[in-house]
Amino acid sequence: MTQENRDDILKRKKEWEQAKNEETQDRPAKFVTVSSEPVDILSTPDDTKDTDYLRDVGFPGEFPYTRGIHHNMYRGRLWTMRQFAGFGTPKDTNKRFKYLLEQGQTGLSVAFDLPTLMGVDSDNAKSQGEVGICGVAVDSLADMEMLFDSIPLDKISTSMTINSPAAILLAFYICVAEKQGVPQEKLRGTLQNDILKEYIAQKEFIFPPEPSMRIFVDSVEYCTKHVPMWNTVSISGYHIREAGSTAAQELAFTLADGFAYVEACIERGLDIDDFAPRFSFFFNSHIDFFEEIAKYRAARRIYAKRMRDRYGAKNERSWKLRFHTQTAGCSLTGQQPENNIVRTAFEALAAVLGGTQSLHTNSLDETWALPSEWAAKIALRTQQIIAHETGTPHTIDPLAGSYFVENLTNKMEKSAEDYFDKIDALGGVIPAIEKGFFQKEIANAARKYQEEIEKKERFIVGVNAFKEKNEKLEIPILRIEQEVEQRQIENVKQMKKERNQSQLKESLQRLREAAGDGSNLMPHFIDCAKAYATIGEMVDVLKGEFGEYKEPVVF
Repeated sequence: MTQENRDDILKRKKEWEQAKNEETQDRPAKFVTVSSEPVDILSTPDDTKDTDYLRDVGFPGEFPYTRGIHHNMYRGRLWTMRQFAGFGTPKDTNKRFKYLLEQGQTGLSVAFDLPTLMGVDSDNAKSQGEVGICGVAVDSLADMEMLFDSIPLDKISTSMTINSPAAILLAFYICVAEKQGVPQEKLRGTLQNDILKEYIAQKEFIFPPEPSMRIFVDSVEYCTKHVPMWNTVSISGYHIREAGSTAAQELAFTLADGFAYVEACIERGLDIDDFAPRFSFFFNSHIDFFEEIAKYRAARRIYAKRMRDRYGAKNERSWKLRFHTQTAGCSLTGQQPENNIVRTAFEALAAVLGGTQSLHTNSLDETWALPSEWAAKIALRTQQIIAHETGTPHTIDPLAGSYFVENLTNKMEKSAEDYFDKIDALGGVIPAIEKGFFQKEIANAARKYQEEIEKKERFIVGVNAFKEKNEKLEIPILRIEQEVEQRQIENVKQMKKERNQSQLKESLQRLREAAGDGSNLMPHFIDCAKAYATIGEMVDVLKGEFGEYKEPVVF
C-alpha cells in the first residue's frame, strides 16, 4: 500500500466516522472484548500497515506458523476429539471411556478426583466427601489397571490432567502398559505435568517450587530417553483463564511458564531439540470469537521466534507450538443450561479456526455436576458436526488477511511481550510467583469482568439479560452416590493387605534416598508402583525430603 493510498483511506475513514456518528445508537456505548479490551468499529488496511505477510503471517507449516503448524492442517488429519472424563471408581470411568470410544471419540482424557490431584489416598481422613466426586479416584497401580482394562494402550493416546503427582501417575500408566505387553517406546499421550500454573492459578500444589521443578525435569529427562512418543508436559493456560485472567494474560503467563520449563531442562544439560518437540500446550477457548482466534495465532508466532532465536533450537519440530483446547467452563451458566450448547459450539469453532491439534467440548450440565452420558454425547456431536458438516476444515486459517484479525493478532503478541518484560524484571517466573505478581494480575482482571456484569455493561444471556421467571432445571444430572467412596476405600484397604510388604518397604526407602541424593526419581516411582505403593505413600516420602509449600499472603 502506497503512502498516497494510505492517506486516501485515512481521509475516507474520517469522513465515514463523522457520518456514522450522526446515526442513533440504541446499544450501550461500551464495546469491548471479553477481556475488556476496546474494539474499534471498523478496521482498514492502515491497521495492518506494519504487517509483512511473509515475515509475520506466512504459510501453514512454515515459520513462524501463524497460520498453523501443518502444511495441510485438517485436510490431512482432523483434530483429535478428546473428551475429558472421569468419575467415581476406576471401574465406573472405564465404562465411560468405552462408551465415548464407541461414540467416535478418538483419544482419552482422564479427570482425576481432588484427593488424587493432591496426592492423598482415598482412605485418608482428608479425602472424606471428595472421593470420585470431581474425577476418578486412583490410589495405586491396581486402580490404573482397572481404569484401562481392555483398552489397548498401543492403539489409543491418553491425556492425564494432573500436576503435582503427575510423574507418579505416569509411572502407573507405564506399568499398566508393561502388563499389556506394550513397550514404553510405543506409548502415546500427554501428561499435563504443569506445576508452575498451580502456584499461579489452580492451587493444587504440594511441594515448594524448586523441588517441584526438579521432579518435572526428572520426568522430561526420563521420557526423552525411554518414552519418546509421549508429550511430557501440557503447559496450561486453561486454568489461568478459568481463574479470571484476560486472553492476553493467559497467552503471556502460559508461554512464560513454557519458557521457564525450557530453561530448566537446558540447565539440567538436556539438548533442546531432544525434549522440546514433546512439549505441548493447553489453551482455553472463551466466548469472544475473534479474540480467541487471534490468541492462538499469536501464540504460535511468539513461540516459534523464541525457540529458534533465543534458545537456539535447530529442529523445526521444536519451533512448532502444538496445543489442545477446551471450551471455557467459566462461560457456562447454571441458568438456562441449554444455552451452553450454543456457547460451546462457538468456542469450539474458534478453536478449530485457530488451528488446535485436539479439542474437548464442555457439556451443557457442567455447572451442575459431572457430565451425564447424554450431555457428553451432545458435546462430542458438536465437534463432529463442525468437522463433517460445516466445511470449516476444508481450508486453512480462513480469517488470515482480515484487517481486524491480523491487527488483533499483532496486539496480542505485543501484550504478551510486555508481560514477558515485567516477569523478567521480577527475576523470572518463580520469583514473580513468590511476589504474587500473577495472582494480583488475574484477580484484578476477574474483578473488572464481574463489575461489568453487575453494572450490565456486559450481557450474559439468562444471567443478567433475558432471564426467565420460575425457571426449572429439567436436565438429567449425574449423581455420585456415597457408596462410591466406601467401595473405593474398601478396595484400597484390601490392596494394602495383599501386597508384598517387604518389596513395598524397600522401594519406598530407595525413593527416599533418591530424593535426598538428587537421582532421577522416575525409575523409583516405577519400582514403587510395581510394589503397589499408593500415591499417598510416595508423596509422604517426598514431603519428608522436600517439605510442603505454603502460599504467601499477598495484598
